[in-house]
Amino acid sequence: MAFEDIPVDIGAVYEGQRIRKGDYRVELGGKKAPGAELVRARGADEVEDGRVEVIGPDIGDMEEGGTYPYGVYIEMAGEDLDRDLESVVERRHHEFTNYIDGAMHLNQRDAIWIRIDDEAFEKGMNSLEIVGRALIELFKLEMDYIENMQVTFYTDEAEAENLVERAREIYEERDARARDLHEEDVDNFYGCNLCQSFAPDHVCAITPDRISLCGSITWFDARAAARVDPDGPYFPIPKGENVDEEHGEWTGVNEAVEERSGGVHDRIWLHTVFDNIHTSCGCFEALAFYMPEVDGVGIVDRDYSGDTPYGVSFSTLAGQAGGGKQVDGILGIAVEYLRSPKFLEADGGMERVVWMPEHIKERISDAIPGELVDKIVTEETTIDVAELREELESRGHPVSERWFEVTDELVERAVDYIRSTGGKVKPAEAAEELGIDRDQFMELVKELKKRKILA
Repeated sequence: MAFEDIPVDIGAVYEGQRIRKGDYRVELGGKKAPGAELVRARGADEVEDGRVEVIGPDIGDMEEGGTYPYGVYIEMAGEDLDRDLESVVERRHHEFTNYIDGAMHLNQRDAIWIRIDDEAFEKGMNSLEIVGRALIELFKLEMDYIENMQVTFYTDEAEAENLVERAREIYEERDARARDLHEEDVDNFYGCNLCQSFAPDHVCAITPDRISLCGSITWFDARAAARVDPDGPYFPIPKGENVDEEHGEWTGVNEAVEERSGGVHDRIWLHTVFDNIHTSCGCFEALAFYMPEVDGVGIVDRDYSGDTPYGVSFSTLAGQAGGGKQVDGILGIAVEYLRSPKFLEADGGMERVVWMPEHIKERISDAIPGELVDKIVTEETTIDVAELREELESRGHPVSERWFEVTDELVERAVDYIRSTGGKVKPAEAAEELGIDRDQFMELVKELKKRKILA
């Protein structure tokens, strides 16, 4: 694509580029500075088409290698626009920023992180006004229901923080709207393949009970996007038959995922962290991870920078889970999904959660059953898995009732069974054969490895 007066190339070919530490002129937002993206639908007379404003220091005024706040406020107008499309346009901001050669956009909502590389700066990309003009052209070109658009960037810290606060209130309003609708109430789910430039085999299934992994697209948002832009990244999924209610397996989701992943995946369980789990992209807001030492699930998000009881940080776990893979025991999720009545329903739901950062616990405190609030451990108590086990037992957490002793007799039976299969073991089938549940079998496997019976 050629854009008049834009000093760098623009096109889908640049989506997926990575700008590493040491190669960027400036970075904006991320963990070190406040940032948020917010889109609002307005009346035609409220939007000055093509207007771009920068409030705070511009790229050319920023210290080389520095990190600055980044608020992006987009106002749009059009005859067919309504509020349901705001979050859809907001999410496409990620895609279109990455169309700009030399710009990298990661994450979403109030977790956005932008880098502008040295080469783009040297070519003349020294102002966010250039980024704004490129975004306006891309949005209007790709989404013809947008007739007028203006963009305001906030790099002043106080102004950016004000936008973040306002944006969070609006995010909450959007999310709350979808909480009373459930999978049984609708005929269609929706899919998103926006992240396939980063995760080619990933297809996001969005249902009333499962918001997008990035946390920015509800079922209502996806429905609106698929309606106005049928050739875009959002598409309807006829839900088909519910063949496994506990795990959340729908024939329509399986068919859509198989088609859209090129046959790489053909079976998805929506509400579990084990076996045929939903794939993870790279933009997920948080992760659910299984800890066999306590037979429980931990939760961690991008805002947490320390280690988890799993022994590693969010970024290390994210590297294991992302890319469109099905990695048993590690699942990309949105924090809002923790509020869903179907949250990890097959695994015990919130009663299976044993650890999360304090800030997540505070954020979703109203969604945690009262009897569990004091039983879920945070980093303020421990990040050591042995201490976590002791703490869960002393607090009477429900998972402690699941713990069982690995006897020599059970080890012998397990070894005999594994040998009989030639080493090709499916956890669920093995657990049934041994008379234990699937998670206890995983704990048994760990003991076999500890005893060096299994490699």
